[in-house]
Amino acid sequence: MSGDKTILLVEDDPAIALIIRETLLGECGRLVSVGSVAERNAWLADHRPDLVITDVVLPDGDGINSLRIDAAIPVIVLSAQNTLDTAVRATGIGSYDYLPKPFDLDELTASVRAALQRPAETAAGGDPAQADSHGLVGRAPAMQAVYRTIARLASNDLAVLILGESGTGKEVVARAIHATGLRRSGPFVAINMAAIPRELIEAELFGHEKGAFTGAHSRSAGRFEQAAGGTLFLDEIGDMPLEAQTRLLRVLQVGEYSTVGGNQALRADVRVIAATHRDMRTLVADGRFREDLFYRLNVIPVTLPPLRERRSDIAALVRHFVEEGRRAGLPDRQFAPDAMQWLERYDWPGNVRELGNVVQRLAVLSRDTVVTVRDVETVLRDNGENGAVAAPADLIARAIDDWTREQLAASESDGDLHARLEAIVEAALFRRVLRDVRGNQLEAARRLGINRNTLRKRLGQLAIDPSQP
Repeated sequence: MSGDKTILLVEDDPAIALIIRETLLGECGRLVSVGSVAERNAWLADHRPDLVITDVVLPDGDGINSLRIDAAIPVIVLSAQNTLDTAVRATGIGSYDYLPKPFDLDELTASVRAALQRPAETAAGGDPAQADSHGLVGRAPAMQAVYRTIARLASNDLAVLILGESGTGKEVVARAIHATGLRRSGPFVAINMAAIPRELIEAELFGHEKGAFTGAHSRSAGRFEQAAGGTLFLDEIGDMPLEAQTRLLRVLQVGEYSTVGGNQALRADVRVIAATHRDMRTLVADGRFREDLFYRLNVIPVTLPPLRERRSDIAALVRHFVEEGRRAGLPDRQFAPDAMQWLERYDWPGNVRELGNVVQRLAVLSRDTVVTVRDVETVLRDNGENGAVAAPADLIARAIDDWTREQLAASESDGDLHARLEAIVEAALFRRVLRDVRGNQLEAARRLGINRNTLRKRLGQLAIDPSQP
């Protein structure tokens, strides 16, 4: 029973601490709340909790790195620093769960219940000093799910299937999984299945012996052998021929393989990560991909969002690519606000890869240190009609879609979504019209097509001063 359990909450924001306390009081016998590393350490010196819930950034230190408790005590980490670094560091201390802020109270409650009911166990361990962003940028809710999955893969060797459109960063994620996992000291070897002639795929994967086929003048190690002790990344696995799929399945089943033309069994000492932009279930249904191999690879699926579904990350990605270009010798650049707005409303059919290419071109082609909206317009038009900038009405619809998705992901849909969105849209509309008519409410009401008294009432409700819209 959890009625006799003690929870230690380490949170310096009084409002958040109060909400958590009110939510969890029924889940335990006692909840102790402190707001700093010093208070936490003083309490832990004389007490042993059954669960610790901690923020990362505290007034006097880091809530993760400074936490020293019995490994059998579960830890739930809460953080507004929603990066892969934080997720991996949370896993590094053996945390039971990691919840990025703003978190869902139902999810927190479920995690607390599971943590308090689990049997005592040893923490996973790990080296938090090894963690960094590994090229992954962004804090959109969809990326938080990716970070959490990567962090939870750090303590095991399970097969991973990364799904997503071309250009979303599947190889970057694969490298992050490798760099934060048990095999990070081993090699990372990648092979693009779509770029290898079908008759050479088996030799590329498993190697070949001298004389195995015409042109095999010497023994050659395959990618499985090259990746021994590390990670083998099979990119575009959906393009793998069926005959090669059969042999790959056997290797994954028995953990051994032989070279083409050889008869000696070699151990497949690799973690396999596969990726594709294709719909794998459709390929299976059409008979173009083996169902049993799909399930062997799809142990842990990771789905990457297209860039158009994480527009809030574009500014951070632009800064990342500017800095990356500067280190490579490209001119340092800043972006004017309206230029950044154009980048944020562009559709990006080529996703993050296309954004990186555009930022590099802008760094080279812009005549000034500040990239202007004209620079951006010129470069984006060069991308062709598939990358056309959306019309204003489409932008409004997308903005509403993005806003709604974020509210739902943050569990802030408490029955007032319509009212909140209506207020946001009305406020922007009224301010724009009032500016154009220089505060003349009668003229503003006429242009809006509403009664003047209705306009006055809504301005009061929205706290808009018509003389200073």
